[in-house]
Amino acid sequence: MTKPTFIAMVADLRPDGSFIRSLCRRPLSALPDESLLVRVHYSSLNYKDALSATGGAGVTRNYPHTPGIDAAGEVVESQSGNFRPGDRVIVTSYDLGTNSPGGYAQYIRVPAEWALHLPEGLTLRESMALGTAGFTAALSVLKLQRWGVTPQHGDVLVSGASGGVGSLAVTLLSALGYRVVAATGKSEATGYLRNLGAAEVIGRAEVVEKKDRSLLGERWAGAVDTVGGEMLASAVKATSYGGAVTCCGLAASSNLPLNVYPFILRGVGLIGINSEKTPMPLRKEVWERLAGPWKPAKLESITEECPLQGLEERFQRMLEGRHRGRTVVRLPLD
Repeated sequence: MTKPTFIAMVADLRPDGSFIRSLCRRPLSALPDESLLVRVHYSSLNYKDALSATGGAGVTRNYPHTPGIDAAGEVVESQSGNFRPGDRVIVTSYDLGTNSPGGYAQYIRVPAEWALHLPEGLTLRESMALGTAGFTAALSVLKLQRWGVTPQHGDVLVSGASGGVGSLAVTLLSALGYRVVAATGKSEATGYLRNLGAAEVIGRAEVVEKKDRSLLGERWAGAVDTVGGEMLASAVKATSYGGAVTCCGLAASSNLPLNVYPFILRGVGLIGINSEKTPMPLRKEVWERLAGPWKPAKLESITEECPLQGLEERFQRMLEGRHRGRTVVRLPLD
């Protein structure tokens, strides 16, 4: 039986301009009037969640607000013919947790078009161990493949390799036969990344050491960049003829100090990865791969679990670049 109230994390703006987060009870009537009511079992922690929860510019416009761009759970009520009560579903991206109440709550109400049935081969918890990070990593790998980057072409760079997207990109690429070079600012993550399949682990400084040059030696067949800025620019400059670089993050910088030479002299592709607005047919294809042939064998080894009230210190770790791997957020069952 659905309760009239539910527990949610609410971020709010104080009069002094700072942000505070608390767990509180909210009425179901406070949720948007949408076609699907979902009882959330698990969510996850992403960089965007940390920004939303702490008032990061350009993410959430209005407060109080419940963050959480990922949610996995069970349909309670449905006004859509595509879903029935009891169906297990994944909801990621779109406006969830940015400007619509998100997955850090026992219930969400969303348009049915945002949800997809949990693919066979994944549990709800595993789907959130992957979450937007895993989806983004898999979409990046798929785009590289469709560009024509194969294992035979040479090394593939993954930047920000110890983060959520980076960790999953390393293990996905390695399992598909690519020789992966993982770039990280955390020397202590070397063993962790090698365990995920990285053939080589290098420091960030090695990637950007000749950043002022217009072109760099052809080192990468392709790259998955998760941080932006000089790292992305240097990856593009060092990509071999006909290769490609995917871009999905801006933790280092939103600026791109780059010239046109890699594009007009080497035919390098720069592929933007936007998981938020990925069309549903492609979204389903990526999730089916993650539930089947691309399911990471070492997913559990990169995943930690925490309750909703355990997120506070993890937000800070995420924003400071100290977070590693994936965090699944467990919602209370009462």
